Amino acid sequence: MMIPKLLKIMSTVLEITDPQFDKEVFNTDKPVLVYFWASWCGPCQLVSPSIKAIAQTYSDRLKVVKLEVDPNPEARSKCKVEGVPALRLFKNNEIVAIHEGAITKQKLIEDILEPHLS
Repeated sequence: MMIPKLLKIMSTVLEITDPQFDKEVFNTDKPVLVYFWASWCGPCQLVSPSIKAIAQTYSDRLKVVKLEVDPNPEARSKCKVEGVPALRLFKNNEIVAIHEGAITKQKLIEDILEPHLS
């Protein structure tokens, strides 16, 4: 009798706040993509599905977190976020890629993720 293959649990985007930022971003062995967003931001709504897809596709090599900017000024300031949507890619506890403004999933993969994920 064959045992059915276990389904891979799909990774989701972890929503964090200022008090969780250091733990979730700096205390991990994977690179971390931080997605800064706001509920009033139209372009953020366009980028969100791509962020979710990235979290699922790259779950073995990348941790993805999202942080709402208005109630979390400390992380926003620490990462020098001036507009939303904003992305910061951390690797070995350092920011290695920055993007502000809307971005397509393909451009995000090509310009931000692939150069830094091995």
